[in-house]
Order: sequence, then structure tokens, then C-alpha cells
Amino acid sequence: MKKKITFSIALLIILLFVIYILYLLNYIPHKKYDNEYFNIQTYISDVDKDNDGVDDQTDILNNVRNYIKTKPKYKSKYYQNGYPDDEYGVCTDVVAFGLLNAGYDLRELVNDDIKKNRNLYNIQTMDKNIDFRRVQNLKIYFNNNAISLTTDIYDIDKWQGGDIVIFKNHIGIVSNNRNKKGVTFIIHHANPYQKYYEEDILENRKDIVGHYRIS
Repeated sequence: MKKKITFSIALLIILLFVIYILYLLNYIPHKKYDNEYFNIQTYISDVDKDNDGVDDQTDILNNVRNYIKTKPKYKSKYYQNGYPDDEYGVCTDVVAFGLLNAGYDLRELVNDDIKKNRNLYNIQTMDKNIDFRRVQNLKIYFNNNAISLTTDIYDIDKWQGGDIVIFKNHIGIVSNNRNKKGVTFIIHHANPYQKYYEEDILENRKDIVGHYRIS
């Protein structure tokens, strides 16, 4: 009888540990809270680049959500016209499509910035069809052309849906949803095994190198 009880306890501990790991890896959904819950005023841009009646900040976030609804599969490929035109994509495409439908063509914008600031980019041969899909290039581009914001994830009111966050080798869009501490979720595409595109990951990352807002 004691052996059965001991085995049951051990099994329960293992089960709880597995659940905990799956939760950390976002295979189990995390509860979401909005700005209103934390009395945070939602940022609205005073710019509407594409003149569609939706401010840039909201437009970018809406476009990103529309993009992930297509459920892109993770694969790094080269596209003759720059933007993926099939069912595949990588992390930079989440940002690129979010900005594209708000009036910002990163393919052209990054290419122009590289031409003007070649010394800042570690590029031997320019290729506008792929340069804008590289995280390190986007880091330099946003340093030059966007508002740089805090990387302190607990300064919660400074993080708003539609912002851009860059990690050492990854990039994503800040969600308008938050965890119970007020830390924002991130909309991103990290690997082929990712279950959800919107995840509570910031507290588990130690490699944030930039946080930006389109001005």
C-alpha cells in the first residue's frame, strides 16, 4: 500500500513538473489582461501613414494579427520580390507585413537606409530582397528611423501594442495583451514547433537589445 502511495505521489510530481514546463514554453495558454486592467492608457499614434483612417500604432497591430491568422509555417527561404508569397515565413516577416499594410515598405526603406549609411551595416553585397529580412539589419534601421524606448519590461506602461521588440537573434511585435504582472505578450514567429504566435515570453528572455515605436 505504501509503495502504491509513494508511486502515486512521484507520478503526480512528475506530472506537475511537465505541466509547469509546458506552461513556461507557452504550450499551455497564459491568462491575458488588457491595458484597462492596469489603468494604462493605450497609445494612439498621431500619424496615419497610409491614410486609411487608422492610426499607425493600431494599424500595425491589426495587420500583424491578420498576418498570423494565415498561420505561416516557419521556414527561411529567398523570395525574388522580397516578401513571402506562400505559406512560409520567419520572424522578420511578422514585422514586415505589419508595417507594409500600414504604409511602410521595409524592403524599400531598409534598402534606402543601407545606401545612406553603408558604414553602419555589415553588408558586403546588397540585396534588397533579403536585407530587410535580417534581424541585425532591422536593428540598425530602427535605431536610425524609429523612437527608441525602454528595454525594462517591468516599466509596463511604456510597452504598447504595435511596438517592435528586438532580441539578439529574433524580432517580434508587442501585443496589447499582458500577463498578470502587466508584462506584454509578444506576437512572433520563432520556430516550426511554436504552438501559438502570441506568447508570454518577455520574462524568460535575457537578450532584449531594442524596443522601438514607429514615429
